[in-house]
Amino acid sequence: MALWSGRFEEGVDEFTQRFGASLPVDKAMYAQDIQGSRAHAHMLAAQGVISDQDAEQIDEGLRGILADIEAGSFTFSIDDEDIHMSIEKELTKRIGAAGARLHTGRSRNDQVATDDRLLVKHLAAMLLKQNVSLRSALCTAAEKYPDVILPGYTHMQHAQPVLLSHHIMAYFWMFTRDFARLKYAIQGADECPLGSAALAGTTYPLDRRATATELGFSGVTANSLDAVSDRDFMLDLNYACSVSMIHLSRLCEEIVLWSTSEFGYITLSDSYSTGSSIMPQKKNPDFAELTRGKTGRVVGDLVALLVTMKSLPLAYNKDMQEDKEGTLDAVHTLHDCMVCAQGMIETLTVNEDAMAASAQKGYMAATDVADYLAKKGMPFRQAHKIVGELVLLCEKRGCDLDDLSLDDFKQASDLFESDITKSLDLPSIVAARTTEGGTGQTAVKAQMQRAHTILDKDRGQLA
Repeated sequence: MALWSGRFEEGVDEFTQRFGASLPVDKAMYAQDIQGSRAHAHMLAAQGVISDQDAEQIDEGLRGILADIEAGSFTFSIDDEDIHMSIEKELTKRIGAAGARLHTGRSRNDQVATDDRLLVKHLAAMLLKQNVSLRSALCTAAEKYPDVILPGYTHMQHAQPVLLSHHIMAYFWMFTRDFARLKYAIQGADECPLGSAALAGTTYPLDRRATATELGFSGVTANSLDAVSDRDFMLDLNYACSVSMIHLSRLCEEIVLWSTSEFGYITLSDSYSTGSSIMPQKKNPDFAELTRGKTGRVVGDLVALLVTMKSLPLAYNKDMQEDKEGTLDAVHTLHDCMVCAQGMIETLTVNEDAMAASAQKGYMAATDVADYLAKKGMPFRQAHKIVGELVLLCEKRGCDLDDLSLDDFKQASDLFESDITKSLDLPSIVAARTTEGGTGQTAVKAQMQRAHTILDKDRGQLA
């Protein structure tokens, strides 16, 4: 019998019972539901709403149910509709009338909102830990290659030479921003809705702040209507997951490209590659591709929740039952993809010679040659034009800028001297970029120090 059956003369149709049940999904919140119920019972007893004896029985019964669920000996029934009903029904079965008093001053609306917030805080904390682990692996990889040069690209065309360490650290900063977004999701969930009841509050003398404190919330929600209908914190978490997956997809796209025969920049570990059922020579970057592909489903989870919440009138609506499945999928997908990306980074082999050879192509010294003229007083736009003409000359000859003679340079401009060769040397070009955030070794060293400081700070925030 449903807990709300008093109003109804007929039972629920078997199909609609299954259609409306959220238990297959929300049973993942069993720990949060029991945690919230225990805190609610403690508060009810402290306020004299139920007896201390009832509260003790409720607490003992809930701890027993928690132990059974975690031991795998608890049987969930679809007839119970959701995790809240399932636990309350079992509690009442075990301890009798005291169990039926647990729901005093509470609705499933504020109960599920509390569970959702506790769940988001738990899931985001799990992602924060893996985020720090991934960033640590990126730092280690960057420090392993302090002097390796490869082409930097814009529009997928060779642009300017950069250090591999600098390139790797670009992803560190992406995931650092993701850490901040996950922290924001926790902050958004950090108010307790218990005491809002169905939508209007309750006539019982509840101590909402005592419950919030026991559950680890920083405060209580300010408006009961908003409290039971707010899922912004879930949107925040889904958004943080989506952006982080997009960053992972960018990293994995480069891993896929760099492992091709055309690039040959890296070789993936056998542990993070697969073969072909027909082509014996193949070594496929399947796990990088899977991560790239799974980005679509995580972004889809965000879009699904955005559309579900669109235009919902106050306060609670059954539509909001759809908030958890996509969120759980997004979180677990992101977590597993971060684990996979970390493994690939930690085990891949960098082919330094291939990067160096590639860096010699594409006239990547062109900007520095233009800067050479500009530093001698020529307007940069004029210098840009002259170097463009030199590149065109190289294309016609089938050579690179460093193949040109000093006479070739002087025919383009009298400002060129024999020291132009320094502007054609890739290590010198890289080392000269000493501005904060630049790709020169001294700038990257400072960047690494800053990164370690932030990483240590973020590591210290983990629960």
